[in-house]
Amino acid sequence: MPVPLSPEEAQQFHASDAAPAAFLDLLDAVSFRSVGAGLRLGVFEALASGPLPVERLAARTGTDPLGLRILLDALTSFGYLVRADGRYANSVNTTRWLLRSVPDSFAPVLAFWSALLTGWWHDLEMSIRSGTPTGDFYAWLEERPETLADFQTMLRRLADGLGAEIVELVPVPDDARSMLDVGGGHASYPVAFLTAHPQLRATVVDLAGALIQGAETIAAAGLTERCTLRAGDLFEVDYGTGHDLVLLFNIVHGYQPAETLTLLRRAAAALRPGGRVALLEPLAEAPEQPAGLSEAFVRMFSLNLFHTQGGRAYGHDELVGLLREAGFTDVRQQVLSGSETDHLVTAVLAA
Repeated sequence: MPVPLSPEEAQQFHASDAAPAAFLDLLDAVSFRSVGAGLRLGVFEALASGPLPVERLAARTGTDPLGLRILLDALTSFGYLVRADGRYANSVNTTRWLLRSVPDSFAPVLAFWSALLTGWWHDLEMSIRSGTPTGDFYAWLEERPETLADFQTMLRRLADGLGAEIVELVPVPDDARSMLDVGGGHASYPVAFLTAHPQLRATVVDLAGALIQGAETIAAAGLTERCTLRAGDLFEVDYGTGHDLVLLFNIVHGYQPAETLTLLRRAAAALRPGGRVALLEPLAEAPEQPAGLSEAFVRMFSLNLFHTQGGRAYGHDELVGLLREAGFTDVRQQVLSGSETDHLVTAVLAA
């Protein structure tokens, strides 16, 4: 979490000639790296049942007592832990957000970003110089099952929070029978649509590893008979044809315009005439985008996309142009009340 400052320290850092703000960035970077280590070492889970002295905590986590104590002291300074009577305990904030068993736990999100930023961003300058990513993001995920699971959990929780609103916003005719979810391995969105529209069947295409969680989600909802899972590369796997609705949620931002256009054309070929495509995207330079944390997140996310996948957050007009080039019309954008950074864009395939 951000380094806690006294009122006097905060005033100093707001005055440009008093202290370099970059010093706070240094401390926050170490804080982020430290909490990631704490998650991976199981420190917070080991303290879930109550305070422990360092020796017992080291035995539970399989760590060196001296190294662990130094890490624990750092985490205490950063506000993740508290120390009293020679024992360490989770802070109130850590207990609420960083234990995986609690509702809406932030642990999968923090663990995913920690693995990504500490494991890949070391060569950010190389991608900026070359204009190309320095690796294959999805291959990187497939090689790290725990990180892939955290990634899917992060996307599934977003879907769980936005699904009901999206289902209300996307028109589905009474005679619609088939939908396709491209890259939606967690399957939360198809479950939401199939639950709301009993006449629908769904096909979900994604990498094999990503579909593991989707199979569980579909089975838990009792929808196995109405949903087909198809593993493969999004640019090669068979999408089928005659679908009434195609979802491309949090997908196209991972690609450059030429690749995005290919995906949109594949979606168009999978739709019946008059069918609809729906995209969920964090749009750059959106008029409705509030300044502050939301805007900063979209810009950070765009930089990460460029470095790890060669993509970026698209501007609204650029995305509209690609949709029209792929044969879509009646493009509409809606800001979701459940998320300041996500925009729902729908378009209809020209007859």
